[in-house]
Amino acid sequence: MDSDRLSPARFAGVGVVTIGRNEGERLARCLDSIPKDVQRVVYVDSGSEDGSVALARARGVEVVELDLSVPFTAARARNTGWKRLLDLAPDLSMIFFVDGDMEIVPGFLETAVDHMRGSSDVAAVCGRRRERQPERSVYNTVCDMEWRTAAVGETRAFGGDVLLRAAALRAVGGYDESVIAAEDDELGVRLRRGGGRIVRVDHTSTLHDAAMTRFPQWWKRAKRCGHAYAQVSDLHGTSPERYFVRELRRVYLWGMAVPAVAIGLAVPSFGLSLGMLGVYPMQAWRIFRSARQQGFEPRESAIWAASCTASKVPEAVGLLKYRLDKLRSRRPTIIEHKDKN
Repeated sequence: MDSDRLSPARFAGVGVVTIGRNEGERLARCLDSIPKDVQRVVYVDSGSEDGSVALARARGVEVVELDLSVPFTAARARNTGWKRLLDLAPDLSMIFFVDGDMEIVPGFLETAVDHMRGSSDVAAVCGRRRERQPERSVYNTVCDMEWRTAAVGETRAFGGDVLLRAAALRAVGGYDESVIAAEDDELGVRLRRGGGRIVRVDHTSTLHDAAMTRFPQWWKRAKRCGHAYAQVSDLHGTSPERYFVRELRRVYLWGMAVPAVAIGLAVPSFGLSLGMLGVYPMQAWRIFRSARQQGFEPRESAIWAASCTASKVPEAVGLLKYRLDKLRSRRPTIIEHKDKN
């Protein structure tokens, strides 16, 4: 291995923030994957009941336990983490965020740090995430496909595994703690608006453990996605890039309008309107062909097509939940899909 890669100077000015709740063994893998020469590591726990706090402390990690009397969001956990990190080490110039269900792939953090040091206008660097066990279930396969479709180069969004420039993060005030999902997308909009670039390098960043083996988990994850489209588009949908507006229109069309018209007109049309539902297999076929053209295997493409087509219904449920909560002036609450480890 390159001697420079082993030098503490490689990670000078770099700290890590990990967040989690009941991640158990996943958290152990995450913390053990952090390069030993990283200066500071903070773990923010959101009410774990599985010994995650003790596990982190046993590894010498600074632990912050969130006060759960205040509504929890991943954005709040990340803000708490980076602020504590900079309290401990004010001179840090870069912060790597990683969720507790991810394992950092060797070499990625070095690549990300080098890229950020070489480009002063880069505010965020991410990589290409992969699912740890895509073959475990069709739902894990969907996650892996989602990660693999992300393009390399300048991009407009990142996920929970990203290297952020501390100055840029401070300049925009961190994450928006009211956003319960797609908080990374929301932050990305403000970082780019402030003149920072977001770059995805051609390197696997993390192995993610979705642990999705049951249909209800997939449903809740898709529901959360619809909620995210609605909330973030409310915040940034009127900007020049009209963030998530296209995705939201698709949910309205495929998750609400088509089924509502087809079923609502079934009686007066003597059932003929139900023929409209035939557009769904056609949509799935289009998505399948697109995936195959991108080089994905037939099984992967079929699973991806089925998920993308069917997910519009739970996404519509999530969208309606957001609209109803907003109408009632209720603060959005997290939608969890993962079981305790």
